[in-house]
Amino acid sequence: MSGFAQRFGPRGLRRGATLTLVFGCALATAAATGSLPQDPAPAEPRPQTRAISSTVAPVDREEIEDAAEKAEADGTSVKDAAEEVVSRSGDRWGAVYDQREYEEFEKALDGSYTGVGLSARRTAHGDVTVSRVQPGSPADRAGIRTGDLLRTLDGRAIGKRPVAEVVASLRGDGTGASEGSRVELGLVREGRSWTKTLERARLTTEAVTVRRLGEGASPAVLIKVAAFTKGAGAEVRDAVREAPDDAGILLDLRANSGGLVTEAVVAASAFLDGGLVATYDVRGEEQALYADQGGDTDRPVVVLVDGGTMSAAELLTGALQDRGRAVTVGSPTFGKGSVQMPSELPGGSVAELTVGHYRTPAGRTVDGRGITPDLLVREGAEKRAETVLSGLGGGS
Repeated sequence: MSGFAQRFGPRGLRRGATLTLVFGCALATAAATGSLPQDPAPAEPRPQTRAISSTVAPVDREEIEDAAEKAEADGTSVKDAAEEVVSRSGDRWGAVYDQREYEEFEKALDGSYTGVGLSARRTAHGDVTVSRVQPGSPADRAGIRTGDLLRTLDGRAIGKRPVAEVVASLRGDGTGASEGSRVELGLVREGRSWTKTLERARLTTEAVTVRRLGEGASPAVLIKVAAFTKGAGAEVRDAVREAPDDAGILLDLRANSGGLVTEAVVAASAFLDGGLVATYDVRGEEQALYADQGGDTDRPVVVLVDGGTMSAAELLTGALQDRGRAVTVGSPTFGKGSVQMPSELPGGSVAELTVGHYRTPAGRTVDGRGITPDLLVREGAEKRAETVLSGLGGGS
């Protein structure tokens, strides 16, 4: 796992230095909050053009730094100048953060965020609905429930706005909103409409949850990983070690949009006894990631994926699939396999730029293609996965 740190941020970075690599961090903040769409509608087409094409030229870091330095000298926005360069480059996953945003980004990867405690998804009918309410959160205290429809946000109709944009507004991203700031929601439940003003709070997310499936002396164990925030890999490893000896594992990576690649490698190590997890390139130079030895290679494993499975979660899925360690069930994954490298800019802003792509142990390219499950299921995927696990001798 050389070259990959557990966390990264603007403090202590040297401008122009080559910094720690990260996979798929453009949406990691939303992933850490559990606020991306949970289950794509069965009729929703799989995204085909969301990830960086391998033909996109890498952004010239010096060009961004020059633009940022000029903006600083002119007294204009460094972030705006850098974003203009990234936008022209065609780097879809390139991103620029000001210092406050990047600090929030760091906290999210540590499992902490500012928000109201709502997860949202778009239904097959086009509505944005509450898919989860975090216990003890402002949304929970306000009586908002799973299934409530979100119609307006601060008086503005949600309409066809992307769910990720709605989530960002709930968090106050881009507006400078912080803990204690307010947001007004327009909701609908069983034909009744009302508005509720919530106060944002500092919340922590539960990246890994574990529960038993079925009855009997040896039920299967479901491990749900919402995001690969700091410590998530060790939680997966511990959950596998603590499972009954003859119980199978259902690893649920649906709606997991990534996070820290180190954590995905630790999670892979729970099921592998060493060996290759993925290869990646940085400006043409190939590197490799390896699992630690000593993982559980005997118990049956089924991995659940969908169109919201992205980045580090796809890296883990591809490793277990290629190594013959798990049966994958669900719908095709997103296809986010690009590698970003952060660089500090004047004034504490940070630019994350795409510098390469990763591949599965069998050499498959994930970026723009995703991973096709062994068993394609769009409705009732969890039940089908349980049936498959039972057939493999994993209880349930």
